[in-house]
Amino acid sequence: MAKKITAGLIIIVLVGGIIFFGFQSDSGNANEGIKLFPVERGHIVDKAIAIGEIEPEKEIGVKSHISGVVQKLFVEENDQVDVGDPLFEVSPRATPEQMVNAELSLQESRVLHDNARSEFERRKGLFEKNLLSQSEYDNAKKTLEMARLNVQRKEEALSLLKEGKTKLTKETIESVIRAPVEGTVLAIYGEEGDPVEPMTSFQPGTPIMALADMSNLVFRGTVDEIDVGKLSEGMGVTLKIGALPGDTVKGRLDKIASKARKQDQTTVFDVEVEITEAGPNLLRAGYSATAEIIINEKNDVLMVPERLVNFRSDSSFVDVQDSAGAIETIPIETGLSDGLNIEIVAGLDSGQQIVEYPPREIQ
Repeated sequence: MAKKITAGLIIIVLVGGIIFFGFQSDSGNANEGIKLFPVERGHIVDKAIAIGEIEPEKEIGVKSHISGVVQKLFVEENDQVDVGDPLFEVSPRATPEQMVNAELSLQESRVLHDNARSEFERRKGLFEKNLLSQSEYDNAKKTLEMARLNVQRKEEALSLLKEGKTKLTKETIESVIRAPVEGTVLAIYGEEGDPVEPMTSFQPGTPIMALADMSNLVFRGTVDEIDVGKLSEGMGVTLKIGALPGDTVKGRLDKIASKARKQDQTTVFDVEVEITEAGPNLLRAGYSATAEIIINEKNDVLMVPERLVNFRSDSSFVDVQDSAGAIETIPIETGLSDGLNIEIVAGLDSGQQIVEYPPREIQ
């Protein structure tokens, strides 16, 4: 009988032990895998991102005023030029038919001019004898002047075809195209022997070179429509240059487009940043860059990773663990966010431990 009682007690103890340790195991699993993040003080910056590149503030395309082919290039890319320096020469490209037509047109104009002169001399004599009115005399004089200007125009056109240059009243047009501004030769689009179409009121002309003042560089890029409402001219900007990862380039937001445009099925606004501190290395036109436009920033504030904050309706909560290991959900008041960290305005103190639970396994 005693043996039966002893065996029964052993079974009860074993079952109780299994239940006890199983409960302890389940209680331990409740906190298994959690991570703790202390509430810390730090610097939070809310910023908008613009993607673009470094460009000259003003870039000038140099074109020819006469038709022909590029006869000679006087400069190379990256050369510095002053106003009036020769850039390239254009050799006139006139067909035999154009030359013949220009010669005949000039001869015709000279004949008309001679006739106009004879008529003017005849009317002048009549006017001096009071046999002709003042208006008729003035008309004859005007006709002679128009004929003279027409001859001059035809002579200039023929000179341009033959020699590639001519001189108007105060302006010389020649085959050597000179620098209109001081700057750097950014690009040369043509080579010797390439055809050139002139810039006229009817056609844009063939661009041969691009000049720019490289001392005045700006950042031009685009910002998403979500952020543009937070921006205003004058905001500070930090530029990150892809080709110069170690450099710090500072700027100031100078222009914000009034109208959006579509880019890769996204609505964006164009922005321009004036560069105020270029950094130690030489900036080059065409460098790709990312502009961080500072919207708001705070120093020495309490903050936690924003992913640990639970937002429900208009309230915010976090789970904290005390020194005894107990976890409690408490309400907090949040402030500025940079997308990674968020400011804690009220509800937490420095050093408190915020709980991050492990991701749930998909069943």
